[in-house]
Amino acid sequence: MAHIDLGNDLPGIRGPMAYSPATARPLNELAEILLRSDDNSLSRGERELIGAYTSSLNDCFFCQNVHGSLAQHYLGCDMATIDAIKLDPQQAPISEKMKALLPIAAAVRRGGRHVTPALVEKAGAEGATDREIHDTVLTSRRLLYVQPLCRRPGNLGAARPAGVRRSGAPPRGRRVYRF
Repeated sequence: MAHIDLGNDLPGIRGPMAYSPATARPLNELAEILLRSDDNSLSRGERELIGAYTSSLNDCFFCQNVHGSLAQHYLGCDMATIDAIKLDPQQAPISEKMKALLPIAAAVRRGGRHVTPALVEKAGAEGATDREIHDTVLTSRRLLYVQPLCRRPGNLGAARPAGVRRSGAPPRGRRVYRF
């Protein structure tokens, strides 16, 4: 159970969002702009893939599966492909641009100074625009911000079911937040 009474049993991030609609609104508006806006040169599938990859690195079962399912739908692939991308994007069947953007998403979760000029230059060399790099950083950062809410104690939607292996690289410097 959460450390405060949310007044609902909704899974994943939905519980804290329902608890406080006023604070949920700007967080959800940012997600809509980053993931679903038509004013973006990355496809919705590519943006959801960034979400799935970041969520797998953050070990958030609920979010990596929500974003992974949407990426699967938009990209027209199967979940095995999404899982392969989460495990090793450099060997996965994705564009060189995405292979350059996903390490930026991974670096963001370790801290801003880990997003190096070399990572940004590599992404640019593979065709990523400044806006695509910007949105990759914001998508990863937003997930890093909201996922501790999702992984709150007793939240069945955030925990991996028994016997389900974890996708992605092990978390580094993982912090435990209690809400």
